[in-house]
Amino acid sequence: MVAAARAVETGRPDALARDTYAEHFVRAASACAGWPVRPEEVADGEADPLWGRLGRYFALRTRVFDDHLLRRTGAGVRQVVLLGAGLDARAYRLPWPPECTVFEIDQPEVLAFKQRTLDRLGASPRAHRVTVAADLRHDWAEALVTAGFDPARPTAWLAEGLLLYLPSAAESRLIDTIDAHSARRSSLTYEVKFIKAESAAVRTSPVYVAARERIGVDLLALFDADPRPDSATDLTERGWRTAVRTPFHYSRRLGRGPRPEPNDALAANHWVFATRSSGATTSTQS
Repeated sequence: MVAAARAVETGRPDALARDTYAEHFVRAASACAGWPVRPEEVADGEADPLWGRLGRYFALRTRVFDDHLLRRTGAGVRQVVLLGAGLDARAYRLPWPPECTVFEIDQPEVLAFKQRTLDRLGASPRAHRVTVAADLRHDWAEALVTAGFDPARPTAWLAEGLLLYLPSAAESRLIDTIDAHSARRSSLTYEVKFIKAESAAVRTSPVYVAARERIGVDLLALFDADPRPDSATDLTERGWRTAVRTPFHYSRRLGRGPRPEPNDALAANHWVFATRSSGATTSTQS
């Protein structure tokens, strides 16, 4: 679904982000036959609740997180870890600086599908790309270190569209693991959703209904309903500087993307940006 949204966005004249690989991921999955991959295939344009409004949300998120990672690597960070990388093609489409390594962590079947599609295209990454097959609900740090990750070096961590699907305890373990493997000047960017803030009217909004009825994706069933930990406060107490923003902050800044509306399914979504300014990490830190 996110790849389809990125594919449609890529064809817009005012695209927030461009991903020429996204269309190929969608077309490689038989279950997605008939999904749009170009703007002209979305009859109602931005008024379409699924491929318009929600699609532009995914594009805005992609753009903001792209910009953040490039700022971090522009400031000298040379390790990027994509947690739950999915069909993210950042290693291939972004202008990474020299000697930058992009680690992609996801389950083996996801990485295998992705690699088959990229191999058919003859695609070459623009950074040193390392895939790590692991389930982020369980222990994954050892596999990451074995793959060449160095916790003594600053890292740009990204969890895009991940934490809202994890059980509460798994989110807490993930934050603990990142904190334990982050040197000073590391950053963590992630998305959270305050499910408790959603009324019945929001939960029956056109975005949720369209995803369920048109492509069979019940987003509300995917979201974990456990009370969420306050990970931003937790990180602050551990010596990270944190900032929490709504998507609308960036749609106003960029002049594109979804704007607030009544009973908004996007209003509970927040993006957290954290940078480690102090504190110790694992014993391997210099």
